[in-house]
Amino acid sequence: MSSSPNSSSSDARLTDLTPLSDVVCQVEVMLGAAAMSVRDCLALRRDAIIRLTKVAGGDMQVIVNGIVVAYGEVVILDESTAVRITELVAPPSNEVGE
Repeated sequence: MSSSPNSSSSDARLTDLTPLSDVVCQVEVMLGAAAMSVRDCLALRRDAIIRLTKVAGGDMQVIVNGIVVAYGEVVILDESTAVRITELVAPPSNEVGE
């Protein structure tokens, strides 16, 4: 039985990553960003509003160990907030340690 070249190479990559499957990664979701002066930061109080550069309703960046890996949208799951992945980002380099 033969398999397609793409599936065998991706299967090999998954097998090669098996020892890493329990490694913990830092995952961040970037809602937006803002630039503020120190004066404005010191003036922050409860109920203050910080205007972000992100457009309302836009996808957020999903960042793993400092690298953007996906985009997603906020969803409410039971009583917690979560992110639904809407798009995966191509890895920075498609070369695997050659």
